Amino acid sequence: MKYILVTGGVISGIGKGIIASSIGTILKSCGLRVTAIKIDPYINIDAGTFSPYEHGEVFVLNDGGEVDLDLGNYERFLDINLYKDNNITTGKIYQHVINKERHGDYLGKTVQVVPHITDAVQEWVMNQAKVPVDDDKKEPQICVIELGGTIGDIEGMPFVEAFRQFQFKAKRENFCNIHVSLVPQPNATGEQKTKPTQNSVRALRGLGLSPDLIVCRSAKPIEMAVKEKISMFCHVEPEQVIFIHDVSSTYRVPILLEEQGIIKYFKQRLNLPIDDQPSDLLMKWKKMACRYERLLKVCSIALVGKYTKLSDCYASVFKALEHSALAINYKLDLMYIDSTELEHSMEAENSVKYHQAWHKLCKADGILVPGGFGIRGTEGKLQAISWARTKKKPFLGVCLGMQLAVVEFARNCLNWEDANSTEFDPDTKKPVVIDMPEHNPGDMGGTMRLGKRRTVFKTENSVLRKLYGDEMFVEERHRHRYEVNPELTHCFEEKGLKFVGQDTEGNRMEIIELENHPYFVGVQFHPEFSSRPMKPSPPYLGLLLAATGTLNAYLQRGCKLSP
Repeated sequence: MKYILVTGGVISGIGKGIIASSIGTILKSCGLRVTAIKIDPYINIDAGTFSPYEHGEVFVLNDGGEVDLDLGNYERFLDINLYKDNNITTGKIYQHVINKERHGDYLGKTVQVVPHITDAVQEWVMNQAKVPVDDDKKEPQICVIELGGTIGDIEGMPFVEAFRQFQFKAKRENFCNIHVSLVPQPNATGEQKTKPTQNSVRALRGLGLSPDLIVCRSAKPIEMAVKEKISMFCHVEPEQVIFIHDVSSTYRVPILLEEQGIIKYFKQRLNLPIDDQPSDLLMKWKKMACRYERLLKVCSIALVGKYTKLSDCYASVFKALEHSALAINYKLDLMYIDSTELEHSMEAENSVKYHQAWHKLCKADGILVPGGFGIRGTEGKLQAISWARTKKKPFLGVCLGMQLAVVEFARNCLNWEDANSTEFDPDTKKPVVIDMPEHNPGDMGGTMRLGKRRTVFKTENSVLRKLYGDEMFVEERHRHRYEVNPELTHCFEEKGLKFVGQDTEGNRMEIIELENHPYFVGVQFHPEFSSRPMKPSPPYLGLLLAATGTLNAYLQRGCKLSP
């Protein structure tokens, strides 16, 4: 097993996840089996209870793990399926060690950070690195490990110490460290500054790790003189300094790395049994990156949500839309609309914001209402759904978006004015959305209906069934506490809102479709989590096809994309 540790310096959020994913993609393109581990030094057991403004979206895995969004990057780039144990947190490690101590595994010893915590980290990494993540179920050959945060963070110290020890345990030819740093360019001088990188590398060396590659992030391409300066002051060869500037799309990052000789370096450094040249996989990435940059036709989608100030809050939704747009040769124009700004109360409070939000919604080619929690902004989402339904605008509702589509239909088509979800009004007389019986209201962490579940189509006359290739069932990832009330579904069916997909028992409503509408679809699951750059998610693809007026032609062609 070969281990590649990716650390970061100067600032967090520098792009370690994309760099780690891109390195994995390059090595996979050379015919190697690659897995990935993300280490988050926070004390939370998992990411499930975070606000999206803390660390971006919560990504859900097949096994129900609620994890950091970087695992989503790994899955999309490498086309693999990871597990909850591929995300290590300080909370998980300490819980594991404390449980062992209570069990009496340490034989009366004083349990300490060194060696017990650091040993637990190493043991976890070695065990998880062997777990197959590809469809062929073969053991991986390479494990890319991303250490979250920044070198010097107090909470990351035990992990840095663990890898300082681990480099000797694994042996030099099986372990290498990539340090991602920032090269800022102040506007006042316009000069690219190397001092932050020098200090960061010095701090890393002081903790016992020496970088084999220094990946320098910058806004603009870095000059050769800067490369030579970093090489000299950071005690590495010039070819060990890699530049990654801001690019038009993340698809370009593996190509930038490959152009700077990273395959040849890894082959020598880790004694890898590979050719110097990448295979067809990286050629596909190159073609995809070039095609992305040449797109001319634009499709605009309005994303109506409540976490719109930070794009990472809807990272997988954005990627799923982007994959679908690219598949049909359209450039995606994603307009984020804060749902509270669509509400009538906003008109009195700030009429400019209110009219701007509605202007965006009205000019969009399609409307998407993603998942979420809590009552804030729900009236605005209901307004957007009503607009999509009555104006026959293509619409996709995901999770809460589907539930609110049912609430909107109940209020405006069934004339149940007080219809609501028990999440927002526990005493509503028309509870069209209810909490699930197995939900435990005591604990909030890990108590939802999570992970991959089967959805069975109840009719052949379904747009989504056709988009999924006329399959009898689909398996998608879930993350919800509430569900559509199965006792009231017949009322909706009579008025044209069809529940075309249900769970295997037929109790849970999974997919809704509205009759006599170009594309009005709601799904209880999160199809964005399984979207891949070369395999777009069918519900999102359907939205883009409907928004561009090409859905019927696509269905008539037997769900084949035009060349």
